[in-house]
Amino acid sequence: MLYNAFEMQRSFLAGASAFANAGAQWMQNPVNPLAYGAVAPMFASGLDVFAHASAPRGKPAFGLNTTLIDGRTVAVHEEIVLRKPFGQLKRFVREGVEGGPKLLIVAPMSGHFATLLRGTVERMLPGHDVYITDWRDAKLVPMAAGRFGLDEYIDYVIDFLRHIGPSTHVLAVCQPSVPSYAAAAVMSAAKDPARPASLTMMGGPIDTREAPTEVNTVATQRPHAWFEQNVIAEVPFYYPGAGRRVYPGFLQLSGFMTMNLGNHLNSHWAMFKHLVSGDGESADQSKAFYDEYRSVCDMSAEFYLETIDAVFQQHLLPKGELMYHGERVDPAAITDVAILAIEGERDDISGIGQTKAALKIATSLPDDKKKYYMAESVGHYGIFNGRRWREVIAPVVEAWIIEHDAA
Repeated sequence: MLYNAFEMQRSFLAGASAFANAGAQWMQNPVNPLAYGAVAPMFASGLDVFAHASAPRGKPAFGLNTTLIDGRTVAVHEEIVLRKPFGQLKRFVREGVEGGPKLLIVAPMSGHFATLLRGTVERMLPGHDVYITDWRDAKLVPMAAGRFGLDEYIDYVIDFLRHIGPSTHVLAVCQPSVPSYAAAAVMSAAKDPARPASLTMMGGPIDTREAPTEVNTVATQRPHAWFEQNVIAEVPFYYPGAGRRVYPGFLQLSGFMTMNLGNHLNSHWAMFKHLVSGDGESADQSKAFYDEYRSVCDMSAEFYLETIDAVFQQHLLPKGELMYHGERVDPAAITDVAILAIEGERDDISGIGQTKAALKIATSLPDDKKKYYMAESVGHYGIFNGRRWREVIAPVVEAWIIEHDAA
């Protein structure tokens, strides 16, 4: 019922958005006498903001068609190098350019598409052979594909690393820090030649007992059964994944919007004022951000519930109790994977110390293969996107990769 109710609301808002958009254009049309009235810009701007906020959205495109290398513009095209039911391995091929450290960016499976890391990819493209985990919307995965839980997520990371080959560097942003760390430990224990050369984790919930945030509190103040009973829905019959139990992306988005409701309201008010004053460029920047932010996808119920339980409620990885296909994941097995932990001073998703804990539990890793960096005055989103990411944080990541690149 929850999913069907949302779909009805979405259909209604899609129609309302179309009408509002048409109204905004009519109020700005030179042939409309009302367009010359004093209130016309405000009326048109209000309709424009509503139309944008209520418009339906699908999976965005990366749109990274070029990159700049040594002052030369180089064409870039995307290539799917490995397809799996719940996600694919995507490579950004720089035409005519070979070499550079191989970098696997592990995108979060947290309600948003991998395109949320467009800025991350764009910044790393000039100097690296970049791959990314392009996760699939769970409502589009047929039931015949089976389950997808924390074990399967780790499986995918391992499979992707093996496909890319030895001496690959991993950059995990937020939520995938835990399964990426587990994959590195499992591969290290097996002496897998494809284990990562380095693992960089940014704003990851390795140990959520450190400086708990509101996100952590929400995950721990309710029993596990509450999440299963209240936020899990069944995919309707008109999607390929009909019958699959999922944590809907629209619930994830609602939660994040509610957490920072004041900021979002201020952003839309600022968008309205930009439109009224004719500052379309500033308004377009806000629209571009929300186009990405509101583009959400579902995640499988198994992965969501197992993450709540293992990461946020039981803290299994830092306690050395995380299990992978029945075997214990031993952080001490990591002996030669260089680990860089990056945190934002103002991160309200993963508090200070949560990612740094990855260095503490890697008890067999030499100190010269451990590094911690705290980005001052940076929030969660700013760790991997924006000016501070490009100018301050990315150079730290690049230097770490170069220092530990065997190739």
